Amino acid sequence: MDKRPCNSSEDPEVRKGPWTMEEDMILINYIANHGEGVWNSLAKAAGLKRTGKSCRLRWLNYLRPDVRRGNITSEEQLLIMELHAKWGNR
Repeated sequence: MDKRPCNSSEDPEVRKGPWTMEEDMILINYIANHGEGVWNSLAKAAGLKRTGKSCRLRWLNYLRPDVRRGNITSEEQLLIMELHAKWGNR
């Protein structure tokens, strides 16, 4: 079986660098219609010229609807301090 590494520099089609709004929308729409799956296959099927790892990280860290951005609330800060006092850095 001939298997190339995912980060192969031989593949000139793989785009690197910042994501564009168009790429974000393609990824969001594809996942909305087909769901998450094998990320390398998803990247190719969606027509993105990105690696599967890049698509996965973009989705999980930035585009997922349940990702919260911004400052934590005072209640969350108190909970963190309480749990840290109880459990330490575990």
